[in-house]
Amino acid sequence: MEHADLVILGAGAAGLFCAGSALAQGRRVIVLDHAATPAEKIRISGGGRCNFTNLATAPDRFLSDNPRFAASALARYRPQAFVDLVETAGIAWHEKTQGQLFCDGKATQITAMLLDRMAGAELRLETRIAGVERQGDRFVLETSGGAITAARVVVATGGKSIPKIGATGMAYDLARQFGLRLVETRPALVPLTFAEQDLALCRPLAGLSVEARIAHGGGAFRDALLFTHRGLSGPVILQISSFWQAGETLTIDLSPDRDIAAALKAARAGAGRAQVATVLGQMLPDRLAQAIVAETGLVQARLADQPNARLDALGARVNRWQVRPVGTEGYRTAEVTLGGVDTRDLDARTMQARQVPGLAFIGECVDVTGWLGGYNFQWAWASADAAGRAA
Repeated sequence: MEHADLVILGAGAAGLFCAGSALAQGRRVIVLDHAATPAEKIRISGGGRCNFTNLATAPDRFLSDNPRFAASALARYRPQAFVDLVETAGIAWHEKTQGQLFCDGKATQITAMLLDRMAGAELRLETRIAGVERQGDRFVLETSGGAITAARVVVATGGKSIPKIGATGMAYDLARQFGLRLVETRPALVPLTFAEQDLALCRPLAGLSVEARIAHGGGAFRDALLFTHRGLSGPVILQISSFWQAGETLTIDLSPDRDIAAALKAARAGAGRAQVATVLGQMLPDRLAQAIVAETGLVQARLADQPNARLDALGARVNRWQVRPVGTEGYRTAEVTLGGVDTRDLDARTMQARQVPGLAFIGECVDVTGWLGGYNFQWAWASADAAGRAA
């Protein structure tokens, strides 16, 4: 039977990074994954350029039933540490808005850097895990390539998001097997969908993007909103999806910098003969203005003929648009999984299970979920480094 100091389950961002950190401690490391290629989420992230961290990383940018849990790992492995690795590897990068850092070139540069960093560890792809058991002070892993024993096991198999690139619920199965609690999981950073009767507005506007602001459930974001054939997407919707629960109503400001009712009343004094749609089209994208006017029954209506109450209602339709999504597009398009292994059962400094010495969980499978914009990668690096250093 083969022996190792550490076996890491999962060759994604967290798993590869953990291997590099553990190697620095002089450990013999084996990384196993059922996929044919490593780090597929890195490859597709950031439009193929990998939003690899965010300079504004702080514990309040993460959702968890225990919001303070992530603070330890995030404090000990900061964004600048990863930037230093990127620069040492000669990877050009740039900052977009809100502290988001992207590669100038392809995301696969990050994967190559991680593989170089873990050179000396054994990466075994297309290897399936049949079982993990604890025998005495070691773990025995039954794999399609034979049995392996290890003093420590790190579970870095991710969550359920994007199953087409290999996502599974293995981490949750292992957590249950070893007696760890789970926080209910659901898709996060995901587009929202509407019922058929509510799609009359969205479908004609599919592909249109506008700046919007949404505050809901403790989250408040301003960014692009995208109308789709199924409902709403875009960064501001992905962000708020992590805070939204089924059955709740969202209030959306489609014109964050302008009080539409006040602007229409002001315009009425000098452009009263103009149609409402024409004036509103000077404040919003024309397609959106036309759709809203049609919805409110003001097609071909003159601005001068509209009483304050009607303009107030029209303004509310823009600045306080209320919608009740019926759901999300699910794990198929979700960028991450909300919930996961309950942090109450993990040591914040080592990511190890409190009641199972030598067993750790890192990355997306843990109940720590970041905002959109590189935060989830930073959690992957930080939690992986914590587990790797403790291996």
